Amino acid sequence: HSWGYGQADGPSEWHKAYPIAQGNRQSPIDIDSARAVYDPSLQPLVISYESCTSLSISNTGHSVVVEFEDADDRTAISGGPFQNPFRLKQFHFHWGTTHSQGSEHTIDGKPFPCELHLVHWNARKYATFGEAAAAPDGLAVVGVFLEIGKEHAGMNRLTDALYMVKFKGTKAQFRGFNPKCLLPLSLDYWTYLGSLTTPPLNESVTWIVLKEPIRISVKQLEKFRMLLFTGEEDQRIQMANNFRPPQPLKGRIVRASFKA
Repeated sequence: HSWGYGQADGPSEWHKAYPIAQGNRQSPIDIDSARAVYDPSLQPLVISYESCTSLSISNTGHSVVVEFEDADDRTAISGGPFQNPFRLKQFHFHWGTTHSQGSEHTIDGKPFPCELHLVHWNARKYATFGEAAAAPDGLAVVGVFLEIGKEHAGMNRLTDALYMVKFKGTKAQFRGFNPKCLLPLSLDYWTYLGSLTTPPLNESVTWIVLKEPIRISVKQLEKFRMLLFTGEEDQRIQMANNFRPPQPLKGRIVRASFKA
């Protein structure tokens, strides 16, 4: 099924091909900070991104994705609500045409201009990423909000590579990048049970949404907006507003690792 973010193929239409879109644990959500429940039993998040196992950067026609080698636990997260370490598979971004929208999650109704998703899988329990992506406890995604501020030094290597993947279906080597530089200082987080935010929308994700945003410059964000949803032969359509709006909570509890 082809899907996208336009009028005809956007989030409001996804349920036709993917009925799970109307399921009970869909993502993203609006996080109501006053209603989140502080859970003292939640462990601190441990992010072990020591080795830089990035492989490539590509334009999927929906976002820009950096893929990682995931044959071992060298680049993984643990702690938090997890019993097992989860291996980093890829990260990607969602952003808007303007600074007033772009993130998928919102906090107290407020969107951010951009959101980073670091996608991990439970390799202790499942043999492949695909198998994990179909299981209710298979994936862990760390969401990081990006706001406008001063230039983010660690982001330059990434934004400088975007010109190589301007068109849908393009891919370039992108090795030795450590995504640790894309994390805020504080790892305070909210966590809830949710789903992939793009088709097939599997309800397989334990979400970790970091409270503290990182800052990037307007110039850096503009480089994301130069990417295209379309291939080299097609009429050019700017890649932006590639986010799904918040979904109903349907009774789920959002837990916080910190006291409000």
